[in-house]
Amino acid sequence: MNIIWLHLIVQVALAALTAVGLWVVFDAQIAWAVFAMLICLLLAMQVHYQNRLIRWLADPRPEALPDGIGQWEEVFAMLYHLLRRQRRSESRLTATLQDFRRAGLAMPDGLIVIDGAHNIEWCNPRAELHFGLETKRDLGQQVTFIVRQPQFVEALNTEAYAEPLTMRSPRGNDLVLSVLIVPYEANRKLIISRDITDRERVETMRRDFVANVSHELRTPLTVVGGFLETLSDNVVDNNINPVLLKRSIPLMTEQTKRMQSLIEDLLVLSRLESSGHVLREEPVNIPDILRALYYDALALSAQKHQILLEIESARWVKGAEDELRSAMSNLVSNAIRYTPAGGTVRLMWSERHGEAWFSVRDSGIGIAVEHIPRLTERFYRVDRGRSRETGGTGLGLAIVKHVIVRHQARLDITSELGQGSCFSVVFGESRLMMPTPTVPMPEINAAAPSVEHAAT
Repeated sequence: MNIIWLHLIVQVALAALTAVGLWVVFDAQIAWAVFAMLICLLLAMQVHYQNRLIRWLADPRPEALPDGIGQWEEVFAMLYHLLRRQRRSESRLTATLQDFRRAGLAMPDGLIVIDGAHNIEWCNPRAELHFGLETKRDLGQQVTFIVRQPQFVEALNTEAYAEPLTMRSPRGNDLVLSVLIVPYEANRKLIISRDITDRERVETMRRDFVANVSHELRTPLTVVGGFLETLSDNVVDNNINPVLLKRSIPLMTEQTKRMQSLIEDLLVLSRLESSGHVLREEPVNIPDILRALYYDALALSAQKHQILLEIESARWVKGAEDELRSAMSNLVSNAIRYTPAGGTVRLMWSERHGEAWFSVRDSGIGIAVEHIPRLTERFYRVDRGRSRETGGTGLGLAIVKHVIVRHQARLDITSELGQGSCFSVVFGESRLMMPTPTVPMPEINAAAPSVEHAAT
């Protein structure tokens, strides 16, 4: 039997025994009157504690729990312990929820929690960045009011959750997102977004690379193959035209050299990108390399340009001499190829604020601002027709970038259409060194620190 009912029966029984005792001592009327009074007091006490319980339930705080007597003391004690257990359980749940939210805030992926009506219940800062959300403004809003891409809306409505969606960020920037919708509980869903912009860019570059290599090789192969077919037909007919032979052999030689240059540049890029190709750390005499490049530039220019050399620093660089020479040579040859006859190409080696600058400045055609960030991409050409006319493979600046990255340097490019360009390789102080004592130091004119050679 429940202990509360037991207490109540005991109280009624005590009242009845009291009434019986009074009946024996006095008379039945007094006994019934006392019994009725005791029952009324008992009922009044029950109503009193019920009212206190009801008032407390309106604001159930452990510290405000009322005191009681008899069975009500036990009732209030049980309620107190029940409430304490509930509070401990709520504390654990709150701590778990806070841990989940902290984990969500720290995640590199975007997270959005939506209910069955697709209303936003919660999101982390990364989701705000991906989808242009504001937590205070957008909580409770339907996610499809903000993310309006048809494929996303269709996936939500048709419950097509098996595969992630690839979509542009609704913010209107260049972000490419991979979005996965994960149902959980009865009607909630978790939207997970991941920034795959770099991955998409790499994939685009890979496709462009394959297409460009195919295109670059197809043209010279077509030329060589066409001439060989023509010459073969003439050999069969035992009638080789000397004029055709004189015209075809130089063109085939030129196209063969073009393919050879392309393959050599591809092999250089492959070697630079190989994780097993460790950078050699050796003293590199940059002033001597510039002097050699100066004479190479004179030969490449064939007296069509004014070539200037300015050496204002005696510093050397720690690194791989062949790689640095190749990168600097690419910048010099580009400057000559894109500078019209009569223009000026200036080679410079100087120091600024603890850094050493190798610069090639020309008075050529210049480059529009929108093209500068993409110049070091493979086969990226500002003017495809002009690039092929100058004999470039489209890989020179890509090689330069890889060499610079391997030497912890940076490439600085400034240019203006019609005003020329300046390409600079900037070496940090950690890469610089004084000339090796065992090698004769290059002569620097102390009175006039700029050593300049000119050829026209």
